[in-house]
Amino acid sequence: MVEKFRQQRDLFESERSFRLLVEGVADYALYMLDPTGTITSWNIGGERIKGYSPGEILGQHFSRFYTETDRANGKPARALGIAREKGRYEEEGWRVRKDGTFFWASVVIDPIYEDGALVGFAKITRDITERRNTQIKLEAMQKQLAESQKFDALGQLTGGIAHDFNNLLMIISGSLHMLKRGADEAKLQRAISAIETATKRGAALTNQLLTFARRQSVNPQAIDFADRIAAIREVLDAGVGSSVRLAFDVSRDVWPIRTDVSELETALLNLVINARDAMPDGGTVTIGARNVVLDEPPLAGDFVAIDVTDTGFGIPSDVLEKIFEPFFTTKPIGKGTGLGLSQVHGYAHQAGGTVKVASELGKGTTFTFLLPRGEDAPSRETAEAPAFHGSGTVLLVEDNPDVAVVSIGLLEQLGYQVRRVADAEAALREIEKNGVDFVFSDIVMPGKMDGLSLAHRLRQIRPGLPILLATGYSDVAAGVRGDFPILRKPYEIHELSEAISKLPR
Repeated sequence: MVEKFRQQRDLFESERSFRLLVEGVADYALYMLDPTGTITSWNIGGERIKGYSPGEILGQHFSRFYTETDRANGKPARALGIAREKGRYEEEGWRVRKDGTFFWASVVIDPIYEDGALVGFAKITRDITERRNTQIKLEAMQKQLAESQKFDALGQLTGGIAHDFNNLLMIISGSLHMLKRGADEAKLQRAISAIETATKRGAALTNQLLTFARRQSVNPQAIDFADRIAAIREVLDAGVGSSVRLAFDVSRDVWPIRTDVSELETALLNLVINARDAMPDGGTVTIGARNVVLDEPPLAGDFVAIDVTDTGFGIPSDVLEKIFEPFFTTKPIGKGTGLGLSQVHGYAHQAGGTVKVASELGKGTTFTFLLPRGEDAPSRETAEAPAFHGSGTVLLVEDNPDVAVVSIGLLEQLGYQVRRVADAEAALREIEKNGVDFVFSDIVMPGKMDGLSLAHRLRQIRPGLPILLATGYSDVAAGVRGDFPILRKPYEIHELSEAISKLPR
């Protein structure tokens, strides 16, 4: 009898101590709900945080702490349902105090069972408004810092990119001067070739910027790496110069890769030029490719490893961790934009792979692309399709008159009659009055409707009308390749011809 009394007393003291602990906690609202959500207990923390005394809140439904919108959407009942079904409910969100003010709350609801039957819920609420405000301020400061770093990077970029573009403009303007003077045939051909080369280099420099920003639309396709290396051999040779030897170690059975050809070639050229600059006294750059099978998430499966190795002086460890940062360069002002390795990094990840670097001072550096294996690349016979020559009328939608003149000339060379308008609204009026065989429109244009909006509108009113879009850069172009074909500027006549030949008829 005495033992039973002692047990009851100990249980009473334990319950009393626990009740005093719960009721005395001021930083947390700790209270109980019955199975329907009615409040059955209340502590000092609830009174401090939410403003209600026990007499005001006991017997009331806990939904009064929610915003009107949350109540209308059934959030309180949904919270109890999740706690009952999953054993716990946790969230952060807005709650309402007695005086109508809002606070940001961390909420936990646990179901309470007795003999297998639900008897209620234990609810814990904490006011974390101050912590949330601090986090928001911290994020704002980080954003401000990022903007500051961006402006600093742009300042670093100005000298290098201006130098590169001014060189290209000098080549173009000088070559045009030779064409105007009517030099002999050999000089005219050299001038034309120089203009073509400068144009391609200018486009590649722009692509470096867009690839790092991850806003460049890519055109992945299955390619044979050995074939691509052979196709750009002369460009790579020009990149290394006369004092550096270019060697190749490409496995005969290397798998095809699925990637954007232009971005791959740009990345390889960037690495070759970087290797050349690391060997001012000459050396060897070796491009190799081999098959690898990876099981290192997130990279798992068949990959092709492409190595670019130099025999230069290597990269110091304190520099190694910064090399892929945009605009970072160890080269003198005017000797580089700091975008080359950034493009390499952006391209590799955009292609679904990665890039790694290994370097030892005095012994050289190896950059390794890991690119996913693709399906079998098309044979050279099927890849070299005959030139497409069309007929009919095309509606060109282009606001820039100089670009329009060039586009009209290319289209006419392909056998088309061209009608040109300057904006989407004019295009709709023209199509309503006169029929055309297909529409070729720039994406970025002035007015209420851009080229993509025009394409969607035409899809509604002229579902069978073929549409080809073109852009040098556009946010809206991202992710729409499946809806409409997009031709990237600057394009050449064979690229335009190929794009038109693939339009549905």
